Amino acid sequence: MDYNTQRLQLKLPEYGRTIQKMVDYCCTIEDKGERTRAAHAVIAIMGNMNPHLRDVVDFKHKLWDHLAIMSDFKLDIDWPYPLPDLELINKKPQKLPYSDGKFKFRHYGKFIEEVLKKINDIEEPEKKNALIELMANHMKRSYMVWKKESISDEIVFKELSIIVRNSIDIPENIKLNDFREVLAPPPQILNKGGKRPKYKKK
Repeated sequence: MDYNTQRLQLKLPEYGRTIQKMVDYCCTIEDKGERTRAAHAVIAIMGNMNPHLRDVVDFKHKLWDHLAIMSDFKLDIDWPYPLPDLELINKKPQKLPYSDGKFKFRHYGKFIEEVLKKINDIEEPEKKNALIELMANHMKRSYMVWKKESISDEIVFKELSIIVRNSIDIPENIKLNDFREVLAPPPQILNKGGKRPKYKKK
């Protein structure tokens, strides 16, 4: 048996081995004019594989870049676009500054913690209390979406205080929303008579 694992690795696997064979064949054609015509035919097939991208800017340019990569830059034709920079292609991408992921309550997320830590930067008491109430409501909703269960306002305020290390005073008159719609079951499909339709067993 001839397995793909035993064959040469494809340079751009998204196009498949058949397209790669076409590109390899183009490289073997002796006449440059015929080679160029064959390359245009391959580009047309490659474009038909992604018809939804035809109107995307530089789509054709990208196809010719891919053809150059698949031919290992050995295809001698009249290229309609400048060849891509081989050094840039082989250059390793820089490491992304991923977050360390260390936060106290995963069901609230990192964003909520970052916002809560900046509440003390607000000097106006009314705006500060309004943001505390807004974030506490957001915390309660996030908890119920994540855990699929209700949570008391007292626990939300307690965990909020833990996040900010008791650096803010939570107003006593705050009452959070109940967010019952988060835990509500999906609405039932009813027929015209207001009853659930009966399904016959096949």
